[in-house]
Amino acid sequence: MIGSGLFMLPAALAVYGGISLVGWIVSALGAMSLAIVYGWLSKLRPHTTGGPYAYTYIGLGDFAGFLVAWGYWISVWCANAAITVAFVSYLGAFIPALATDSMLAIVTGLTSIWLLTWVNTLGIREAGAVQVVTTILKILPLVFIGIGGLFFLRPEHFIPFNLSGETSVGAIASTTTLTLFAFLGLECATIPSESISNPEKNVRRATIIGTHLTAAVYILSTIAVMGIVSPEHLRTSQAPFADAAASIWGEAGRYLVAGAAVIATFGALNGWILVQGQMPFAAARDRLFPTLFAKENRKGVPAAGIVISSVLVSALMGMNFSKSLADTYKYMILLSTLTILVPYAFSMASYAILVTKENIPSRLMWFRVSVALVGFMFSLWAIVGSGQEIVYWGFIMLIAGVPFYTAMKFKKNNGRR
Repeated sequence: MIGSGLFMLPAALAVYGGISLVGWIVSALGAMSLAIVYGWLSKLRPHTTGGPYAYTYIGLGDFAGFLVAWGYWISVWCANAAITVAFVSYLGAFIPALATDSMLAIVTGLTSIWLLTWVNTLGIREAGAVQVVTTILKILPLVFIGIGGLFFLRPEHFIPFNLSGETSVGAIASTTTLTLFAFLGLECATIPSESISNPEKNVRRATIIGTHLTAAVYILSTIAVMGIVSPEHLRTSQAPFADAAASIWGEAGRYLVAGAAVIATFGALNGWILVQGQMPFAAARDRLFPTLFAKENRKGVPAAGIVISSVLVSALMGMNFSKSLADTYKYMILLSTLTILVPYAFSMASYAILVTKENIPSRLMWFRVSVALVGFMFSLWAIVGSGQEIVYWGFIMLIAGVPFYTAMKFKKNNGRR
């Protein structure tokens, strides 16, 4: 979850003032409702690969499952291109030539993509080891800023509480939509479930505890940054966490935060490269994606799917350095965010169906259905908050997959004859 977005969010939230912290809390509660339901789903269907796709496929059938797999896969490799660009951008603090030499930037981005692609083809355990190290290294500076910043807070930076000029309800709604995007990825522990020991317990723990800890880091560090840097300066800041760190530790603090951002983006890229192979792998086993995506190497990894996706990531990443295509590229990243919210909504609906088939007391069943409904409504709210144009093009992107679904169903049905 903790990638490049967090490091710029305080600047985006500065126009709202302290009320944005309420938005953080609301989005955290919404994310926790989603995480809780994914935790329940992982316990209901522990030995499934594909997370949102698998749960949707089991509960709602082929077509809904395909739409989730299709949209999620597109979203992941578009997002990976964006993460790579962010990684190169932050690395520029240490290698200034990356900011001026496009060829060097492209080579650096491609090197990171294919190094982590290779790591992920070695096995889930090896990719997980990289993830553990990068997670610890990226969280520590954020925790230091969050805790250390509490001693440097200036209460006047939170007055007036609502700077936006909107109503309090409107400001909270806007900041909730903005901050929710920082929680995208909360479902990722469910995706490689078959490769995780004791998934009935471990996937649920990873999802719920991980979301809670991330929310705490987000809110604590945002309070610190807003309390240290004035709202006027924060609105125009290109590196809000770096500015806050510099106020506490001097220029060394800037490099500390830049290093954390480099590690955060590198770690996020590693985790999402793992996911980009697992989702189509699950759909291919159900014959909803080409069988090539279901092939595993001797390490039990769907290497073909990872490599194909990385080729697409590499192409999109390179587009960012072409001025004529840059705007199109950025727009695709906005669409990729939307297409992750759709699987959330489908997963909540699927759980509401699956839980009614379980032999549990009716009060407990309706409580769980209610939590899933909260998660569904929250996902729907975030989709609406994405804006009409993004929803319009996101719908077209999803429907564009229908011919592929038709072809796979035709092949699947003919195979039964």
